[in-house]
Amino acid sequence: LKRARSFLSEACYGEQELDANSALMELDKGLRSGKLGEQCEAVVLFPKLFQKYPFPILINSAFLKLADIFRLGNNFLRLCVLKVTQQSEKHLEKILNVDEFVKRVFSVIHSNDPVARSITLRMLGSLASIIPERKNAHHSIRQSLDSHDNVEVEAAIFAAATFSSVDILSSICASTSGLDTPVELKLKLIPMLQHMHHDASLASSSRELLQHLVNSYPSTPMVIVTLHTFTQLAASSLVDIPKQLQLLLQYLKDDPRKAVKRLAINDLKLLAKKAPHLWIRENTQTLCECALNSPYNSLKLGMLAVLSTLSGTIAIKQYFSGSSVPPRLTDLVKLAQECCYHSNLAVAAHGVIVLSNIAISCPEKDIVQLEQDTVLGVESLLMLCSQDSSSSAQATLKTALTSLVKLLKSRPHLSQSAVEFLLGQLHLSCDSSRVLMCHALAAIATHLPVLGDGMLGDLVDLYRVASHSSTDKQQELLVSLATVIFVASQSSLSAEVKTVIKQQLENVANGWTVYRIARQASRMGCHEFSSELYQSLRTRVASEHFYFWLNSLKEFSQAEQCLSHVEDGDYSGAMSAIADALRSYQKGIASLTAASTPLSPLTFQCEFIKLRIDTLQALSQLICTCNSLKTSPPPAIATTIALTSGNDLQRCGRIAMQMKVCMDEFRSLAARYADLHQSSFDADYATLRNVELQQQSCLLVSHVIEALILDPQATSFQEYGTLGSVQTESEYERRMMSVFSRVLEEVECLAKKHPPVSCLHTGCLCDAVIALLKVPLSFQRYFFQKLQSTSIKLALSPSPRTPSEPIPVQNTQQLTLKVEGVVQHGSSPGLFRKIQSVCLNVTSVLQSKTGPDFKIPLDTKTNEIEQRVEPHNDYFSTQFLLNFSILGTHTVTVEASVVDESGIEWKTGPKTTVSVKSLEDPYSQQLRHQLQQAGAQPAPQRSAYARF
Repeated sequence: LKRARSFLSEACYGEQELDANSALMELDKGLRSGKLGEQCEAVVLFPKLFQKYPFPILINSAFLKLADIFRLGNNFLRLCVLKVTQQSEKHLEKILNVDEFVKRVFSVIHSNDPVARSITLRMLGSLASIIPERKNAHHSIRQSLDSHDNVEVEAAIFAAATFSSVDILSSICASTSGLDTPVELKLKLIPMLQHMHHDASLASSSRELLQHLVNSYPSTPMVIVTLHTFTQLAASSLVDIPKQLQLLLQYLKDDPRKAVKRLAINDLKLLAKKAPHLWIRENTQTLCECALNSPYNSLKLGMLAVLSTLSGTIAIKQYFSGSSVPPRLTDLVKLAQECCYHSNLAVAAHGVIVLSNIAISCPEKDIVQLEQDTVLGVESLLMLCSQDSSSSAQATLKTALTSLVKLLKSRPHLSQSAVEFLLGQLHLSCDSSRVLMCHALAAIATHLPVLGDGMLGDLVDLYRVASHSSTDKQQELLVSLATVIFVASQSSLSAEVKTVIKQQLENVANGWTVYRIARQASRMGCHEFSSELYQSLRTRVASEHFYFWLNSLKEFSQAEQCLSHVEDGDYSGAMSAIADALRSYQKGIASLTAASTPLSPLTFQCEFIKLRIDTLQALSQLICTCNSLKTSPPPAIATTIALTSGNDLQRCGRIAMQMKVCMDEFRSLAARYADLHQSSFDADYATLRNVELQQQSCLLVSHVIEALILDPQATSFQEYGTLGSVQTESEYERRMMSVFSRVLEEVECLAKKHPPVSCLHTGCLCDAVIALLKVPLSFQRYFFQKLQSTSIKLALSPSPRTPSEPIPVQNTQQLTLKVEGVVQHGSSPGLFRKIQSVCLNVTSVLQSKTGPDFKIPLDTKTNEIEQRVEPHNDYFSTQFLLNFSILGTHTVTVEASVVDESGIEWKTGPKTTVSVKSLEDPYSQQLRHQLQQAGAQPAPQRSAYARF
């Protein structure tokens, strides 16, 4: 047991693993121990076993052992088994012998001990997902509802609720509407009706029952429970949401009880999130009137929370589209303006949210005064909260800043005054408020780079006096201020700014803060400064892997710094800069490889850097090819040769073939960037956009080569016409899109005026290369940090006894290959995207043939099958029928990829292979031997006529 405990508590993959059977045997020894403590310890270790080996055969065996313990043990052991069952809910459907398992558990229901019966009822309730139709379980639950033991009644209610969530119990409905059932019991049974939405008629009958109850029992507890069940049922069935909105608003308006009003508000908020498109103008108007007339701050806060949820949806447009009065005169705007200056910070925050969303959604002709009111409301709330470090004030400040940034994105003309106000408040605020304001300033400067120069001076002055201690808030402030300075300086830090930041870092910053600032500098393109910071950090780490990681980052920053010195028109200087950058990149990739470990293989980072190296080499080769036009121009008879051969490219001389090679190389690089994008399922959106931009830059260069030299007549520029109007999310993206647009305009203009090929064309190509090189590369978050982690484990059956031994199968039979898999997540599953289904691709290839050498139909050579399965509780299973009619050894490959909720397929892997040996069946073998023996007999003598 000690061995199993130490193994199951390990999370490392590098150590020797115990196989599933051995771990189960170790736990089984604990279950059979005579000591109660060891038995309980063995029971509570089962969830870890299920987590490590979540496959049906092991789970079935383990649950049967737990059922025996439940049947034969005492109540404490039964309680431990119950907890294990509830913790392992997602593995219950993998139990193969359900009947035997339930039979062992159910035997305890006949015990004279009410506690044992109660635990059994809860156990049956926990198993409801796999035994929804068991009549004996239903009967036991119904019988226990009439028990005189409170513990048993509570357990029966729990079991009835879980069975109702997967199956409809008509007896529960009868108990709820019957007069002989006590009110206290009805209050516990009514919430089960929220699960009765499996079809429309059932939902309708449940709603009628709830309507009858709410009319028949007007007491506060009954109304609250019934209304909430009403709302849950409507939210699940979807068809009754408008009726439910009217009912809740009626109770909110007419019922004087605060508890009922509070419940109605909470349910309205639920429906506002669930179905905002079903809110008509009359619903929103009623809610506004109730909020205006309510004297209670708590109720007003709840109603404003509903309105702030609605204000960011289509409901706000429906409200104003049906109004004949100007927006400023509506009750909603009056309410929001009144609440913006409320003494309660939470009420004021919701007022600001509503007002800013209205200002964003309203047409511009009615908006001027409303914009001013919104900005004044936000600024007053910021001024109030910025000097208060309490958690409520900071939450309100964050809400107000979020609303301000959202407003400025849609109304850029308000940005100048808002930035000046924030810079003024920075000097007067507390440290935690300064951090939030810096985030807001960085967001504003990212979308409006023209404001960066104006805020740089104030930010540097603040950085000089920003930190005087090494507290967490001070360290966070250093990082936030440095980020805003990097954004405002737009990749070109002056010597004064560097000196100020370095001085503060040397005085109070710890190593982690310096690393975070260096990471932000790499993201913003300030590579010279980041290189210096990485250099200073290399000797301050305790692991050689960290040393190599920081050394590789330093080399990458130095490489990008080499490219920043490229000048327009200096083609030889560009080639020298690329050579220097490649030298640093090669050193960096060697360090990056040394920094990888089995637990952190740095796959994305290595592939991204390899692609960057190959891209720089391709750009250098393109400049060399352009320069070759001067040393080897087309011959004088090039036009005649082109007419004679019918190949129009011959007019350009030898440069045409070299350009075709360059174009193919850039298209190959674009395809590799696309593969990297498709394999990065866990990457954040900014990182994926960065990879897309690299891919588009390669496609741009290949397109320019084709448009200028290889095929000017067939090239179209219409599909690139909208590049300049794309909304950008970062400074790097804005610069890249600007370069794309400028290059395409120059190429289109040149292609119309001059036929290929001349120095103008090669000069245009070289200028395009330099324009791309001058944009500092941005290393996004996924290069440094993995916020989401998703992996898939596959298990194939039948499996060979040893890895090198093939699976035998007769050539006249088909092999049933069962593929099971488990989806494993990190600490933040589904942060960026979730798995909708898993795509399994099975292929088989003949490796060596042992049968006679005759021609084989193509369709029998290989198997190629694809199937999609949806994981249930992170587990999936499917089967494939494979045909191996050709004798010999076949390699079967199973590759998994995932499909997200948007229908996009991601090549995440893994890929598993297994060998299969196709053997001749005995009957065919016997028949072949007989034919061979018959063929061995002496042949009849041939005559002269037999030859013809």
